[in-house]
Amino acid sequence: MLNKIKNKVMSGKRLTEADALELFKSDDIFTLGTLASYIAEKKNGKKAYFIRNRHINPTNICVNRCKFCAFSRSRGQEGAFELTIDEIMERLRKGQGTPPHPPLGKGGRRGGKTPYSSLLTPHDFSEVHIVGGLHPEWPFSHYLEIISAIKKEFPELHIKAFTAVEIDYMSKISSLSIYDTLLTLKKSGLCSMPGGGAEILSLDIRNRLCPEKISGERWLEIMQTAHNAGIRTNATMLYGHIEDHTHRVDHLMKLRELQDKTGGFQAFIPLAYHPKNTDIKGSYTSGIDDLKTIAISRLVLDNFDHIKAYWIMLGEKISQLALKFGADDIDGTIIEEKITHSAGGLTGEQLTAEQLVHLIRKAGKIPVERDSFYRPIKVYR
Repeated sequence: MLNKIKNKVMSGKRLTEADALELFKSDDIFTLGTLASYIAEKKNGKKAYFIRNRHINPTNICVNRCKFCAFSRSRGQEGAFELTIDEIMERLRKGQGTPPHPPLGKGGRRGGKTPYSSLLTPHDFSEVHIVGGLHPEWPFSHYLEIISAIKKEFPELHIKAFTAVEIDYMSKISSLSIYDTLLTLKKSGLCSMPGGGAEILSLDIRNRLCPEKISGERWLEIMQTAHNAGIRTNATMLYGHIEDHTHRVDHLMKLRELQDKTGGFQAFIPLAYHPKNTDIKGSYTSGIDDLKTIAISRLVLDNFDHIKAYWIMLGEKISQLALKFGADDIDGTIIEEKITHSAGGLTGEQLTAEQLVHLIRKAGKIPVERDSFYRPIKVYR
């Protein structure tokens, strides 16, 4: 069966749902990697991308309580926080670099010990990535003020902000349609959207995993609306919790179908589940599962230009290896990441551009610093 699928891949034929399920059943990880690498190089050659970016989480106070989430809090609960606009701006002005992360462990999920400047400025990164909780008291105007303040002071900074879940919430509290909510944010400075909130699109899994969150169909609808409004987005899949391979394949097929319609997705990012401090507990994903999921995603999502190995969740070593299994992007400098680390993230919260270049080079790829639309800024020959 694998040879039949291999022939389809090599001849440029689209894989079916049954093909994808067969690939997940296969233990031939090397053939999967070879096929996925072949497709990745057809699309992007030997290039592997990274970006100088910085994460901002305005608040972890949230009206939802997703069972996989260790980040959300209620107001007044220990660990709850909400940043003022001045605090957000101060983080952007200074970069707010966190202390060096712990040394690299044998499991490959810890970061190397490297100092990082605590005086980074927006001149040192080209994108700010903003996601947070659904705050019960913030009006829509507050989100607009956050975006407007950043755009006013740093007009060249690309603002990638708000998941489809946050957009749905803003639509409700503003009494605007999804389309008008997006256009209002775009006028205030929103440039693109991340792909979070998709989790697993299957209704059955979603009802068990995050019953308060918007449905998978609603997530797809909001993404389609964003694309129609001229806002490019990413797409994600949270795997390794209570789903099985059929749910993963169904998820990929739904993303591929929407991409056929809109072409608005820039990259697909498989997100490895982290179990600490969550209601569903469980265990970390295995390296084999991580690489297999990356490879199959590359083979199934033939209409996506980029597959990202998110080093925050995978660790530097697995992310580096994923560049041999169909991934062509390992994200960026990050600088401050809270959501994964709330659930037991074992990496540091940041890497320098030099570290990212080193990881990519050692994987036999050409490091390319990119902007938010995958336009090259610098190629490290």
